[in-house]
Amino acid sequence: MTGPLAGLRVVELAGIGPAPFAGMVLADLGADVTRVDRPGVPNAAARMEVLNRGRRSIAVDLKHPDAAAVVLRLVAGADALIEGFRPGVAERLGVGPDPCLARNPRLVYGRMTGWGQEGPYAAEAGHDITYAAVAGALAHIGRAGQPPTPPLNLVADFGGGGMLLALGVVSAVLAAQRTGGGQVVDAAMVDGVALLMAPFFVGFRSGYFSDDRGTNLLDSGAPFYDCYACADGRYVAVGALEPQFFAALLAGLGLDPGELGPQYDRAGWPAMRRRLAERFAARARDEWVALFAGRDACVAPVLTTGETAADPHLAARGTVVEVAGVPQPAPAPRFSATPAALGLPPPGPGEHTDEILSGAGYSPSEIAALRAAGTVA
Repeated sequence: MTGPLAGLRVVELAGIGPAPFAGMVLADLGADVTRVDRPGVPNAAARMEVLNRGRRSIAVDLKHPDAAAVVLRLVAGADALIEGFRPGVAERLGVGPDPCLARNPRLVYGRMTGWGQEGPYAAEAGHDITYAAVAGALAHIGRAGQPPTPPLNLVADFGGGGMLLALGVVSAVLAAQRTGGGQVVDAAMVDGVALLMAPFFVGFRSGYFSDDRGTNLLDSGAPFYDCYACADGRYVAVGALEPQFFAALLAGLGLDPGELGPQYDRAGWPAMRRRLAERFAARARDEWVALFAGRDACVAPVLTTGETAADPHLAARGTVVEVAGVPQPAPAPRFSATPAALGLPPPGPGEHTDEILSGAGYSPSEIAALRAAGTVA
């Protein structure tokens, strides 16, 4: 493995969404991540699960009475474990923080949940949309007079969830290197989303940010910070907040600044929006992209995921790569001295079971006995 986390050993109890995203980020940056999957029949679709890339997989039936002993043996040689079960599940399976830290006192035990390990909602089910709703983000995403718009599952699952779990694990590992002691990292998506909203908490109290959706500078309220339809039905994104960018926007559109009035006069925003919409509707998206190239007007094409690989900037940076025929984002961020690189392709469940058990000190006869008993697959 290459990357800044080379040498870090992580055990990941397989789940969906944010915890696998954290595992992917850690693996992308060089960590040796062992994914503990549920036993199942490997299939071709497993190779398409980009969130599972970079790991080896061992299939363990965590409900089997001997399964906890296998996980604890893996934990003994690890720096961290991450799991995304609902509160109490890992404890019932015998692989909660207490037995894991007893086996390895330096272990960092990373827990990914929606509501956290305690609190009135801790035991309730949820998804990205509900965590973003309660944390105060969802109410502000969407247009005025319309219901809030779910922003895919980027805000809670990945931004406020998996990304912060990965950061929390690395931070706690650094602390363990200093102190010699491990700890539990409680990464709750609702906490993470609230953290992402930090500037808007302040903006609301200072009067800069309104609770009325679609009326603020960054939520489609301002006509110079929005998306516009072009002649071909595709869109451009405009972010001309500062006066110099706004001036470049109007110049590119061939509009007279005096026609639209002062940029920040809210009374003139409806008319300004109509005029901008009319102009953008006159040409195809890529025509506008070519016209605004180099103008510093903060105008960009709204690309679909299928279009990103062909974008000249992303292509030059290698932001989108193709592995075994599957387009996917390259590891990020980038490091000058310890560059990250894509490692193993997404594994099938249990693809590396024997290899992992051997590395944990199991003999061939012990591995055979575990398989015969149905503990591993």
